[in-house]
Amino acid sequence: MQLEIRPDPAEVGRARRWARSRLAGSGTGIDESLAETLILLVSELVTNAVVHTGRPAVLRLSLPGAEVESATVRLEVADRSGRAPVPRCVDGDATGGRGLALVDGLADRWGWSPEGAGKSIWCELDRCERPRQVMETYGIEASAYEGLAFEAV
Repeated sequence: MQLEIRPDPAEVGRARRWARSRLAGSGTGIDESLAETLILLVSELVTNAVVHTGRPAVLRLSLPGAEVESATVRLEVADRSGRAPVPRCVDGDATGGRGLALVDGLADRWGWSPEGAGKSIWCELDRCERPRQVMETYGIEASAYEGLAFEAV
């Protein structure tokens, strides 16, 4: 499934809403950590496309059904700029420049490839019960964090 993105900062919010509706349609609970992470990644990659290229883009989302306990969710943003993404080093006072570092820290895998006259930046999240199992193994209580939802603004 895909969504056309105009080169307008307001499109970032529309992309998040679209991704949330796709998550709900796939049976993924919006309060699951996978959903929260995916929405943040959508926000970062769409923002990068809108801010740094000033050109239309396409958001693609590949979601497994909720009945699949272990699968991969793939997010791609294709734009019409041939410029490669460049992670930046920024100081603590900078108000931007951390997007790709955030993608690198949250996604299980990410990368980019040329696509037509532009490029596609993608990331993948593995859907599994591993985080809960690790927490239980070490006796960490998850209940304090359950039910919390975060939204990137």
